[in-house]
Amino acid sequence: TEDEITLFERDMKEFWTQFKSVYGTEQINQTLALRDSCQGSIEAVSEKWSKKLKEGDLMIDKIQEYNNEILQQSKCVSEKEEQLTEIKAKMNQEEEQKKNLIDSIQELKEKLTKKMEIKSSKDKAAKEKVERLCKSKVLFEERLGLEIRRIHNEQLQFIFRHIDHKDPDKPYMFTLSINEQGDYEVTSCTPPLDCIAEFQRKVRETNNFSAFVANIRKAFTALSYK
Repeated sequence: TEDEITLFERDMKEFWTQFKSVYGTEQINQTLALRDSCQGSIEAVSEKWSKKLKEGDLMIDKIQEYNNEILQQSKCVSEKEEQLTEIKAKMNQEEEQKKNLIDSIQELKEKLTKKMEIKSSKDKAAKEKVERLCKSKVLFEERLGLEIRRIHNEQLQFIFRHIDHKDPDKPYMFTLSINEQGDYEVTSCTPPLDCIAEFQRKVRETNNFSAFVANIRKAFTALSYK
């Protein structure tokens, strides 16, 4: 209440009056000045440390920010390293596939070259056989009444006449080629002969071509009498 406040203020004034009378005004003033000086120093120190604390907080925030950036950069570096490892592995795989492909191509080239050499050798042998047969043309025509013609695909057609006494101009013929193995092979025969396969087998074994042609003519002659 107001009366109580008035009473309290009166008591304080009395206490202060008694205090000054005991210690003296000068000593009290010195004490108050010292208090004010200490209070000012405390406030200055408090303000200084408050500022330091704020700067420390800012420094901690900055360090945390740097740490976060470092973690992010580390994560990016780790991802890039994984990608680089995958790319290197893929490049190594592609390089291995390329090497295998080159080896396969080289192997195919070697096989093809070998096949071409073999084919060229067989073709040469076949042409040589055909040439020898052509050189024998005159002998066959004179002795066996035979006409030899070279037709498509390096085949030779053998035409016999004067076999059928009823029709001397009637042709009896067969076509001969050299197969991939370099052997004689009869591709057609008119009229057909049952024994042509046996004659073909013998000429492959003996390489006696003259006997082969003579035997076919004999078979045609025997057929004409049936």
